[in-house]
Amino acid sequence: MQHIHPKTLQDLEFPVVTEQVAARCNTELGKAGAINIAPIQNLDTLMAVLGQTSEYLASFSNDNRIPNHSFDTINAELKLLDIENTTLEVQGFRRIGAICKTAEIHQKFFKKFKEYYPLLSSYAHELELQPQIPAAIDAVIDKFGEIRDNASDELKSIRIQINEVRGKINQSFAAALGRYQGQDFLDEIRESVVENRRVLAVKAMHRKKVKGTVMGSSKTGSIVYIVPEATLSYARELNNLEFEEKEEIQRILNQLTNEIRPHSYLLKLQQAYLTHIDVTAAKAKYADEMNALLPEINSKKELFLRDAYHPLLFLTNKLKNEKTWPQTIQLHKENRIIVISGPNAGGKSITLKTIGLLQVMLQSGLLIPVHERSSVCLFDKILTDIGDNQSIENHLSTYSYRLKNMNQFLKKCNSKTLFLIDEFGTGSDPELGGALAEAFLEVFYEREAYGVITTHYANLKALANELPHATNANMLFNSKTLEPTFQLILGEAGSSFTFEVAQKNGIPYSLINKAKKKIERGKVRFDATIAKLQKERSKMVQTGSRLQDEETKAREEAERLEKLNAKIKSKLENYQELYDHNQRMIHLGDKVNTAAERYFIDNKKRPLISELLRIVETENSKRKKTTAKQAKAKQAQKKQVAQELEKKIVKVRQEKKVEKKKSVQKEKNKPRPVFKIGDRVRMQDGKAVGSIDTLEKGKAVVNYGMFTTQVSVDQLELVEAKK
Repeated sequence: MQHIHPKTLQDLEFPVVTEQVAARCNTELGKAGAINIAPIQNLDTLMAVLGQTSEYLASFSNDNRIPNHSFDTINAELKLLDIENTTLEVQGFRRIGAICKTAEIHQKFFKKFKEYYPLLSSYAHELELQPQIPAAIDAVIDKFGEIRDNASDELKSIRIQINEVRGKINQSFAAALGRYQGQDFLDEIRESVVENRRVLAVKAMHRKKVKGTVMGSSKTGSIVYIVPEATLSYARELNNLEFEEKEEIQRILNQLTNEIRPHSYLLKLQQAYLTHIDVTAAKAKYADEMNALLPEINSKKELFLRDAYHPLLFLTNKLKNEKTWPQTIQLHKENRIIVISGPNAGGKSITLKTIGLLQVMLQSGLLIPVHERSSVCLFDKILTDIGDNQSIENHLSTYSYRLKNMNQFLKKCNSKTLFLIDEFGTGSDPELGGALAEAFLEVFYEREAYGVITTHYANLKALANELPHATNANMLFNSKTLEPTFQLILGEAGSSFTFEVAQKNGIPYSLINKAKKKIERGKVRFDATIAKLQKERSKMVQTGSRLQDEETKAREEAERLEKLNAKIKSKLENYQELYDHNQRMIHLGDKVNTAAERYFIDNKKRPLISELLRIVETENSKRKKTTAKQAKAKQAQKKQVAQELEKKIVKVRQEKKVEKKKSVQKEKNKPRPVFKIGDRVRMQDGKAVGSIDTLEKGKAVVNYGMFTTQVSVDQLELVEAKK
């Protein structure tokens, strides 16, 4: 069973990855789910999650795009459904209906495209749908969120009565308005609205002449607002009907809530399904941005990461348009432990974190940015000791903390463990700390654990060289410029370039020489040998790269010459055939000409026909007879050539269309010029040039001399700005 400590996830910056995945979710529940992504302990569940993410990623590059999965959370509605005698609001019903419909669309889609998405289809198939729920909601609530008139017979009857009463109110008000207007009792505005009621605007001097209820007056007191008496009785009737309508709506919603209540658990499952799809889609988007994929997962205890990128570094550099260097590393039974050495700022820690973070991501169901031929295994435990872990709360120094950590390593370490230790053995006396680190490394080795460590200690480099299933590695460093190349080289230890770096930074040579004399001569020689080996390796790599480039160029040149030779040979053969054919035609023409001259002299037809027949038979004897089958094959070959040519033509046309679209898009993305009156302009698809007479609300009147026309400024191109 896998168990990865939260401290390990923190060391490897895994929470930053989950935050970036959460940012790509569409829903609030999806974001919460993405933040809580953690290593998956069950192997079958892990393989299913990885497979689903890989299938979703594949949907981005085919025509069968997975339908939208966005939804509004229904947690509050689900809580209410669990409480008896509660009623949901209209918006709550709409959210529930939307989730049911989205889940149904997904299930139908995955059923149709089961071959493309077998794992996602299997997951969607497990979902139990209740089509009657959205149907019941749609029967009561329309798409605008209003209760339908036919939600019940009673509601329909009430609304018919309401409409009739409103009609009577309008009629009675219109009659009163006309009567009092004719008597000149009303102000110029005639009517107004007070407290959502239509009122007559009566002149204050005539207020007692108008029967009705006073609803207020104007600020100056010159107008009194009165509801006509005739409409008051209808208004009271309307209030009663509206109250009955409200009561009936409440009864309908109560009934609908009780109809849905038994299915609350299924609604919860549908929401959980859409949340899972949202997280899966976010993982796929994240993978797409960093060119991640699902590598082979083996059971041979072999970890082979080819062209692996650190995800956070890759995305950061992508935003800055900077290059990220990939790493290739391999751990297997014959090479379980790698000791990386070399100068600081060479990329050792990044390499270490890349291995750890990619392993944690994969075991949490995320795709990783590696080459498709990579192969990985799964570890039960991943132990890390990275960075300065000085514990202020526990009053522990860095070294004390690291020793406590090493003690935990000793308890947990076994053949199913991957350990990653940065700057192994530091924090104490170099010789004593190095000796203790060496003892720890021997224990890890004996327990057949897999691991990668970084160190500057020569004794650990020597131990890695002596142990048969461990190896040294170094980050390639340019010894001339003393700049890192961020490339991991397996097989040899790296020099720290201590004295070289000191000399580059201006430390006097005499002081460096004095320092060299103070340390053991053997260590200096050992470090110098390593440095020399690295320089030789660097030279060999450069030479190999140059030779490879030259070989590639020579191969390309040979291929080019071979193609040219084939073309020339083909042309020569064609010319030879044409020459032979022409010679044959000349010879044939001479024979016919001789026969014609003889006929011209003696005018005898029989010898002429006899000679012509002889010439024809002679020529036909040279021709090969083709069978019907051969003729058919030749015709088919011609047809195939024609089809291939047509395909090439279609492809070229499509490429030209794409280029044209790109150029149009580029043209659209150009910043629009700010036009002024007097500017010389022309239509985007026209040739005639005119000047702008007027500009107003995105429209321009263009004068072409003989006539003027009004067009949108978006359709104009600037020819010459007014000076």
